[in-house]
Amino acid sequence: MVAYWFARVNVTDAEAYAEYAKRATPAIEGHGGKFLARGGRHTTLEGDDFARNVLVEFPSFDQAVACYNSPEYQDAKACQEGAAIRNLSIVEGN
Repeated sequence: MVAYWFARVNVTDAEAYAEYAKRATPAIEGHGGKFLARGGRHTTLEGDDFARNVLVEFPSFDQAVACYNSPEYQDAKACQEGAAIRNLSIVEGN
């Protein structure tokens, strides 16, 4: 069963966040992640709005969690500390 990373982000330091994205992309793709939405047009109908929304599909929930915990992703994640306000959830699909 597939799983999704759903990230909602407000970038506060574009340069540092760009470095995160540069490093995170190969880490995510290397763990089977496929970007379905990455920024782009959106509307928030309820709750707090975030300027950037990202949806990544993984082959399984376990692979999504393993990607997040991987050394490659954690290295990328360190680049965005203090450079964004974000929420990241992993949701199992149908």
